[in-house]
Amino acid sequence: MTKFGIGQAITRREDQRLLTGTGQYVDDVALPGEVFAAFVRSPYPRARIVSVDTTNALQLPGVVAAYTGADLLADGLGPMPINPGLKNAAGKPTSAPPYYVLATDEARYVGQAVAVVLAETRRQAEDAAEQVAVEYEELPAVTTLEDAMKEGGVQLWADAPGNITAQTAFGKADACDAAFASAAHVTKIAFMNQRLVPVSMEPRGTVAQYDPATDRITMRTSCQNPAGLQKTLAEAILKIPAEKVRVVVGDVGGGFGMKTQLYPEDAVCAYAARKTGRAVHWRASRTEEFLAGNHGRDQYNEGELALDGQGRILGLRVRIWGNVGAYASGPGTVIVVAVGPKVITGVYHIPTLDLRSKAYITNTNLVGAYRGAGRPEAIYLIERLMDQAAAEMKMDPAELRRRNLIQPEAMPYTTPMGEKFDSGNFPHMLNRILDLADWSGYGQRKAASQAKGKLRGRAISTFLEWTGVVHEEAVRLEVTADGKVRVYTAMQAMGQGIETSYLQIISDTLGVDPDTIEIVQGDSDVAQGIGSMGSRSLYIGGSAMMTASKEAIEKGRELAGDALEAAATDIEYKDGRFTVAGTDVGIDLFSLAGRQADKRILIDTLQKVDGPSWPNSCHVAEVEVDPDTGVVDIVKYTTLDDVGRVINPLIVAGQVHGGIAQAVGQAMLEDTRYDPESGQLVTGSLLDYCVPRADDLPDFTQFCDESTPCKINPLGAKGVGELGTVGGTPTVVNAIVDALRPMGVTNLEMPVTSERVWRALQQGKAA
Repeated sequence: MTKFGIGQAITRREDQRLLTGTGQYVDDVALPGEVFAAFVRSPYPRARIVSVDTTNALQLPGVVAAYTGADLLADGLGPMPINPGLKNAAGKPTSAPPYYVLATDEARYVGQAVAVVLAETRRQAEDAAEQVAVEYEELPAVTTLEDAMKEGGVQLWADAPGNITAQTAFGKADACDAAFASAAHVTKIAFMNQRLVPVSMEPRGTVAQYDPATDRITMRTSCQNPAGLQKTLAEAILKIPAEKVRVVVGDVGGGFGMKTQLYPEDAVCAYAARKTGRAVHWRASRTEEFLAGNHGRDQYNEGELALDGQGRILGLRVRIWGNVGAYASGPGTVIVVAVGPKVITGVYHIPTLDLRSKAYITNTNLVGAYRGAGRPEAIYLIERLMDQAAAEMKMDPAELRRRNLIQPEAMPYTTPMGEKFDSGNFPHMLNRILDLADWSGYGQRKAASQAKGKLRGRAISTFLEWTGVVHEEAVRLEVTADGKVRVYTAMQAMGQGIETSYLQIISDTLGVDPDTIEIVQGDSDVAQGIGSMGSRSLYIGGSAMMTASKEAIEKGRELAGDALEAAATDIEYKDGRFTVAGTDVGIDLFSLAGRQADKRILIDTLQKVDGPSWPNSCHVAEVEVDPDTGVVDIVKYTTLDDVGRVINPLIVAGQVHGGIAQAVGQAMLEDTRYDPESGQLVTGSLLDYCVPRADDLPDFTQFCDESTPCKINPLGAKGVGELGTVGGTPTVVNAIVDALRPMGVTNLEMPVTSERVWRALQQGKAA
């Protein structure tokens, strides 16, 4: 089975189904007697809801029912949960307005769901939703981070003083102050990580069905975490036992973090299904996704780096202000004040740190998890600081990094944030990428660009990222008499190829034909666990697959010993067959399963790992800039990625490439904008919001380095899903700044559009 084993670049097994149109996404589901939901959404960023009148809507053809926030409140539905472990500006547990799945007292952002209409067809529901009469009393709103931070400004929630819903402080301020006082050089930078919309190919959707015989709701939805969604819906919102809800997930057309949690529309569909006895079907339009699907980023960062005369870092001072939107969602708040800061010092030995972070509420859509979730913002800060310091100190940016890298002999290494790196050889990675990217030959390429009238710039980023949220996962593996190995998992495929990687691990470990292996996922009845987020699917889930496979072999030895009348210690296993050592007497794995009372060998495994993994990379980008138009082309991009043990090089490359594509989107194209006066989303469609296309991207040259496997999981693998996004943004922006620096340009805000580049060049010439 070597062809399908660990390390082989086989094509993804799931692609055959998806490319031939036999996959099943949420909107492919059609249940008998289903009705369609359409939501009435607030046109105001903040308004008191005086009344909601559904009378006219209910009289229209095909309309089955209509519900308001007051209806749901009267039936006892609870609000969306928040993270109680965080503290606000007053030192009390984090507080924010309760986020009910239909707005009750106030609508707090444009696009918030206020009411829902159910009808026999989607068109009838949408037409009827327009006839729902809502009387609003407009209230003073806060639509920007700057306004939220204003002294004496509008206060949105009495228990969130200064609009701060959570804040944290890390490091030692006194020691950091002393380091800055003794520094030979201090570099400062400030910028905005603009708000982004995660544009998954498949929009959110839900089909909810209620069975009165069992008093049970079945929800088919597009999400990354079936078991987590089940618990939130049942226990927090509907106030019923979790076993009264089943969540089923089919194919998922992209998640990127924004599908990690329950959304209001999901809960409303479940409520309406139980209320009407009809299956309720909802699929977001692209405009609804822009308005109400969680956004990403939206942070303002300031950083200062203290260095000695040789360019060695003495201290780092960081300030983070994050806009988490109208409600303090668990992921959005913790990303700002805890998750991003985990990697703020990167791969560098930084003796002292002073970090302060604050999360603010505003009257905008919620900010939550989006590929990288806080780590891209943090790495962008430290890598921008490193390039700026190198330029100011007239040093090669690669050399400045070399002088500050954590050395391999320091592993395990504890950062000023208290995070522990189990492994990593950052100097080795730097040395390799300089060769792979032909760093020394850059001068010739720059001269060739100049001959064409182009400005050329380059940048290197050396960085790591934190992966593996929640450090355990359960799987069930069964070997059956019918010749199948079935593995049941709460992890979730969403386009990342994890099904194929699991198949390779199991095939390699058990030595069985991959066609005998079935991965069963996407069903809260089948498996309970954390799901796929934070690049944990392989790091923890894959480890669980390997451990379960090995446990099946060990259990099989005992059973084979009984069947073959030999001691278990004398039983050998290879390629799906148990034999008595030194003989040809044996029994194959599936026949052995058939000899058991229940015709199977069953393994339940709870895989635990000793902490997060720390994949790391070096990226090198080169760009050409047309000084007459400001148009930027990425002409060369090389990555060297340490993701530990590589299960499938094709999948690793695909994840890195996809991550960089989203990083380029932030660096050069994407920008979510609200009108500050009206609170209207002015980038509410793909006509107004630019995402990268294939012709915006170069041919990536991607390499892996497996010389430093992870030491704290049995697979030796590290996460990879978000790695390209974490490092791609600073690499591209720093390369553009490098190209423009001879023209007097030292900083550019994202997205670095051609217009911004052109204007910066004009200002540089004027100066």
